[in-house]
Amino acid sequence: MIREEKEKLVAEFEDKFKKAKAAFIADYKGLKVEQMTSLRKSLRDASVDLKVVKNTLAKIAIKDTDAEPLKGYFAGTTAVAMSYADPVAAAKILTQFVKDEPNLKLKVGFLGGKILNLNEIKTLAELPSREILLGKLVGMLKAVPTGLVGVLSGVSRKFVYTLAAIQAKKS
Repeated sequence: MIREEKEKLVAEFEDKFKKAKAAFIADYKGLKVEQMTSLRKSLRDASVDLKVVKNTLAKIAIKDTDAEPLKGYFAGTTAVAMSYADPVAAAKILTQFVKDEPNLKLKVGFLGGKILNLNEIKTLAELPSREILLGKLVGMLKAVPTGLVGVLSGVSRKFVYTLAAIQAKKS
């Protein structure tokens, strides 16, 4: 590879890493091409980009960025999954794929400037999706005014029932 190509790859990888909301580093040794293609397709549907990287170029690309602590994890056969939309979806797809294909080994994740170990990645994968969380939030926000209306109408309803009982008693 000529120097210009390497510089272009480093710049491209650095740019992708800056845009990504989350990144996951995995060892793909032993995976077949069909399996990698299947993984790429399922990740692509969730706005996640899976790249096989040269370790030295990746280390150069993350130098002087928030992701510099990941430097030690670029060893062996390395693939990086970068999530641009929903980090939970990427974690779900990767952890499910690891269950199905033990040759893929997640090394580490990176989210919000923090390194995630395997347990934290699994915990992230167990979270509900963004849409479900937003739906629950909307439901909670709707429940507050509905409850308030119920309480306020209950007071006037009881008052009306009391007046009706007094009227019935007097007549």
